Amino acid sequence: MNAFVNRAKSFLKSEDGPTATEYAVMLALIIIVALGAITGLGTTVDTIFTNVDSSLPTGSSS
Repeated sequence: MNAFVNRAKSFLKSEDGPTATEYAVMLALIIIVALGAITGLGTTVDTIFTNVDSSLPTGSSS
């Protein structure tokens, strides 16, 4: 039982937990920014393709 208490104290004093939490928060922020950029870029690219498609002549079948 004493070994368990010592391990628990060691774990609580360790700085690995807060470091892992900081990395998780940074990763979440990076993912949010990336999704926002991809969404905005996707909308812009869709508009460009729509404009190109509407400006092309329609094919005529003979």
